Formats: sequence, structure tokens, C-alpha cells
Amino acid sequence: YLFLYLQVLKAFDYSSPLKGQQQMYKLDIGWPKIPEYFTGQTFCVAVDSLHGLVYVGQRGDNVPKVLVFSEEGYFLYSWNNTVEMPHGIFVLNTETDSSVWITDVGTGKYGHTVKQYSPSGKLLQVLGTPGNAGSSLIPLQFDQPAEVFVEESGDIYVVDGDGGMNNRLLKLSNDYKEIWLAGTNGTGIGQFKIPHSVTLDPFGRVWVADRDNKRIQVFDKVTGEWLGSWSSCFSEDGPYSVRFTANYKYLIVAQLNINRLAILAAAPVGSIGDCVMVTAVQLADETKPHLVDVDMKRGAVYVAEIGAQQVQKYIPL
Repeated sequence: YLFLYLQVLKAFDYSSPLKGQQQMYKLDIGWPKIPEYFTGQTFCVAVDSLHGLVYVGQRGDNVPKVLVFSEEGYFLYSWNNTVEMPHGIFVLNTETDSSVWITDVGTGKYGHTVKQYSPSGKLLQVLGTPGNAGSSLIPLQFDQPAEVFVEESGDIYVVDGDGGMNNRLLKLSNDYKEIWLAGTNGTGIGQFKIPHSVTLDPFGRVWVADRDNKRIQVFDKVTGEWLGSWSSCFSEDGPYSVRFTANYKYLIVAQLNINRLAILAAAPVGSIGDCVMVTAVQLADETKPHLVDVDMKRGAVYVAEIGAQQVQKYIPL
């Protein structure tokens, strides 16, 4: 019955804009080609724009934890090794190779870690202390790290965590040492209550979805200095995910409890101000959009939906 219900949901294009606002995206109802490959709860999605690949992290007993699709929606392969409970996923392309980064919030022997894999699923690197939650920086420890963003330089940004003891944004060097740390638990400037998603813009700013404080906070990527915050767009529900569109004109924010993608105007250089909602994509009830990613070549937006147990693709109009 659930599968039929999901198919009915998918048959309707729920991506209606708010009244009087332009529609910027339309649902690609043909993606993926065979939705039955989603057998668990789909928590996260990452696009390899260079190679036209889409990675999906899902949870559940006896399900493959990472699924790989082509951008056209064909299932390619899956892998499972050393992934317990994926929360966030990120693809890094450098001049020489590609890698897939996963935050693992499991409580077993692989959990509380940020891991780097080859595209085929070979474990390359583990950050954190597997199986041990903590706040230490030497040795490095995480407690339910929510998401990771890696620059081409190798610098790593981790929001830690998804409801654990830590509420912090950590910048690590390419040899995994702390460069700076921002945030403690709280509601004040630069404090977090569940920092849930992180991304960078081309102007040296780090954007963090401060979920339970119902705001986005912005930091200087070099110094970690607090630059500002956006809150007026999130009175109904906090931001779960932050990703820029391919042209960096807009910021796409998932709001899980109201089943919505908010599309906000990006802030100009030097001014954070407050958020301006340009339009929104209203999803079907109970889809629960958790994390999103954007194809930085073609502009498509992929949404990992925990409630609907699927990833949906939206194409820019």
C-alpha cells in the first residue's frame, strides 16, 4: 500500500509555487526510472556534476546504504561497507580524482564519524573516533555529525551534530587538523541548536542551517568570524538544508515539517541582511524533505525525502 501511495504522490506534480509567485522548478516525474530501488529511508543526496552521478544515502535493516544513479535516473550500483546510518553526503571533485564524503550518526562501531570513500565505495579515510561520541579535537571526535562540505583545497567544514552533545561548526585542514571552531549550544549569536547543513558561496562565506534556532547563520571561511543571520523566513519551520543554485543567485532551503523548499535570494557581497523569499516549492504532505543537493552544471535540484522514502528531481524552468 505504501508503494502505491508513493506512486500516486509522484504522479501529481506538487511543485506549486506560492500564490502570485513564479514557478522556477518542475518535478521530473521520470526520475528515477525504477523507484523500487529505494528500499529504506532516504536521508541524503549528493550530485557529482562532473560525471553525471547521483549518490543517495538511505537507512534501514538489510538495505544498501548508498545507491548510485545516473543523472538520467538509471540505477547503476550500490555499496554498503562501513556505512551504518548515513546522515549527510557530499561529492568532491578535484583535478585528479573524485571522492564521496558521508557523515555517519550510527551508534555502532562505525558511527560518530565523517568518512571519505572512492566512488565505488572503498573506504579511504575516517575522521572522528569510530563508535565513540565526544567533543575532543585531539583525538578528533564527533557526536552525530550532520553534514560535511569539502573545498577543492581539501579544507573540510563539518556541522556537528544532529542532536548530540555538540553544537558546532568545525573547519579542518586537508591534514585533518582544526583551523577554527565556531559555536556552542545556545540561542545567542554564533551559537547553535542542531547545526544541520553547511555550504559555501564564492565570496568566502560559510552558510549553516541552524535548525532548531530557526535561522541560517553565516561565517567568514578564513577566520570563522560571525557575519550575520537570517531568521525572518523561518517562523513556520527551521531550515534543514542549505544549498546554492548553480548560478549562486538563490539559496534553496528544505523545511521538513511543512514539506517545503524555500527559494531565497542570495546575499550580495559584503551584506548579509535578512532573507528574502523569492518563491517556494510546496511538496506533498508527509514527504518530509530532509537534505537537498544541486547539480552545479545543469541546475537540477535533488531532494531526499524521509517521509516519502524517495529522492525527487526538480528541473529549472
